[in-house]
Amino acid sequence: MKLRYDLHLHSCLSPCGDTDMTPNNIVGMAKLLGYDIIALTDHNSCLNTPAAVKAGQRLGVTVVPGMELCTREEAHVVCLFPTVEAALAFGEWVREKSPEILNRPGIFGEQLVLDEEDQVIGKEEKLLIAAADIGIYEVLPLARSYGGTAFPAHVDKDSYSVTASLGEIPPEIGFLCAELSPRADREKVLKMYPALSDMRILQDSDSHYLENMPDAGPVLELEENTAACLIAVLDRKIG
Repeated sequence: MKLRYDLHLHSCLSPCGDTDMTPNNIVGMAKLLGYDIIALTDHNSCLNTPAAVKAGQRLGVTVVPGMELCTREEAHVVCLFPTVEAALAFGEWVREKSPEILNRPGIFGEQLVLDEEDQVIGKEEKLLIAAADIGIYEVLPLARSYGGTAFPAHVDKDSYSVTASLGEIPPEIGFLCAELSPRADREKVLKMYPALSDMRILQDSDSHYLENMPDAGPVLELEENTAACLIAVLDRKIG
């Protein structure tokens, strides 16, 4: 089946995410825009994925638990998991590897943890946009050890991307997918980074505000609309 997707969305847990980006609002907007499957990928944390998955179950949108990890090299990598439990366990490991830098809400924004009714149940005190002590070469094997997969985020951007940090996408790093921004010039980026020609190319919104979530566009061919099936497809070589 062809499923309309967006695998890179931020909630109000991300300090740069708008407070209106609650789990229910995100899923509700995704439903209105025509998405079949989305992923919640806050910076260096998965704490709002339980609420988002429950919202998805109520509204008929599959929500994949995930994270946008900032590596030691300050490269962003999207990590996706088949279950909330796996995502939370991964998140705990990342938190242990994150620096002891406290968030300053007045500068960076709040980092709110919500329940399934969008009520605030906590705040993450560590600054989530700081780089974790995890190297880029470690991420994919680590995500797989939790049953998930990972791919480099917005490789067309000149900051906070694998390409900006390393100058390329080394084949030995093992990524099978890569993400482009919505307005990226696909052919230009493929020409700049030849390694992408052997990878599945995704196009996600990286939305931090409800108004920035675009109408559903790109599609993925999946046998079933589940997080596990999505991960199996993304973690498989193309061709």
